[in-house]
Amino acid sequence: MTTSSADIPGQQLKPTIDAQSVWQHIRQQAGLEVQQETALASFLHNTVLRHQDLSEAVGFLLAEKLGCQALSPLTLQEVFAEAFDANPLIAVSIARDLDAIFTRDPVCLSQLQALLFYKGFHALSAWRVAHWLWQQDRKALAYFLQNRISVTFAVDIHPAATIGDGVMLDHATAIVIGETATVADNVSILQDVTLGGTGKETGDRHPKIGAGVMIGPGSKILGNIAVGKCSQIAAGSVIL
Repeated sequence: MTTSSADIPGQQLKPTIDAQSVWQHIRQQAGLEVQQETALASFLHNTVLRHQDLSEAVGFLLAEKLGCQALSPLTLQEVFAEAFDANPLIAVSIARDLDAIFTRDPVCLSQLQALLFYKGFHALSAWRVAHWLWQQDRKALAYFLQNRISVTFAVDIHPAATIGDGVMLDHATAIVIGETATVADNVSILQDVTLGGTGKETGDRHPKIGAGVMIGPGSKILGNIAVGKCSQIAAGSVIL
């Protein structure tokens, strides 16, 4: 990855979209922030600079946010580490999600900002581990994590749903994605969006969202219907 004096918040070169290059860029951003805002030095050390890679940092950050009396942050951190070790592609997806936020969100000044402060990213990253648990038939723990994500971030995604890479959940509050929903790569979903069923169906009953779709805030897409790639769904739409 090439860096230059332009590598300051708001003026970064876009990194190659792989976990290691994104992580190195984030560490550089954190180092600059420590110099510019010393009050955050301890916070940035704990959340970024002391970690070896993106997976470790994300696992620590999410465990601290999602841990509770019933399941401690330390135990959750071990669960996240197990998932990342078993499936390295989770880290690739997370890196691509971070790049998507930086690329598409005009208020996002850096991947560091998205990593630390964007709850849509946090919810989606934690869901990726819940989805891995579901695939391992550890459904009770997957449901537990789904509940903690919903309570903490106000985002409710069923662990069995299918979601691609480079996905941005912008603002994220009140996003609901059902069990049999499919979201392809490079989709942007704004707040208060539901990908749900009609209440009259069983089995495969949720929407299939094509690549590159943008779903505006407040939209409700209901039933086993397909939304073609690169479509734009206007705010407040109800699609049956």
